[in-house]
Amino acid sequence: MKDIDKIVALLNKEYSIRDFPTNRIDDPYYVLISCLLSLRTKDAVTFGAAQRLFDLAKTPAEMSRLSDGQIKNAIYPVGFYNNKTKIIKNISQVLIDEYGSKVPDEIDELVKLKGVGRKTANLVVTQGYGKPGICVDTHVHRISNRIGWVKTKTPDDTEIELRILLPKRHWKDINELLVKHGQNVCMPRGPKCNRCVIEKYCGFEEKRK
Repeated sequence: MKDIDKIVALLNKEYSIRDFPTNRIDDPYYVLISCLLSLRTKDAVTFGAAQRLFDLAKTPAEMSRLSDGQIKNAIYPVGFYNNKTKIIKNISQVLIDEYGSKVPDEIDELVKLKGVGRKTANLVVTQGYGKPGICVDTHVHRISNRIGWVKTKTPDDTEIELRILLPKRHWKDINELLVKHGQNVCMPRGPKCNRCVIEKYCGFEEKRK
């Protein structure tokens, strides 16, 4: 089945898996807000911003009472902090008004929230609720196509195909494995195929010739 188990085993050996880096792993609201902060932002910056913000407010109700300035000051210097401030305030109010201050545990409901895409929704479902899901970002999309697992044009299409292809036991970890591989070896440009632990299972090197 496209050597899935062998590829995952090799990547697991190469990269250590860590859970979402927070002591609020069982708090879907924290996972949701942290993921929104992480977009176009480095991990170290995201974690610091999330900690500062949640020191001020830990629930949608508390967050909605913060001023825009308080949120901006807490999350700076995450990317697009002005826009993310508006998104955080809006989502918090929608959660209060329409969901009883509870973050939805279904992807179809989560993506109704302005600013929440399928990647973020899957992360909330998997990390916040412990339910199966597949987070697909540019790394997962790119590498899944290079390996030959899928032939898709968009990350959303890749998620749909991976849900069919991958055994559920691999769903939660595949994002972090492929993200680490994409950051260290299988970059968008100049991939280091000679250092790749799954090179023999990948047809990308042949396509480059």
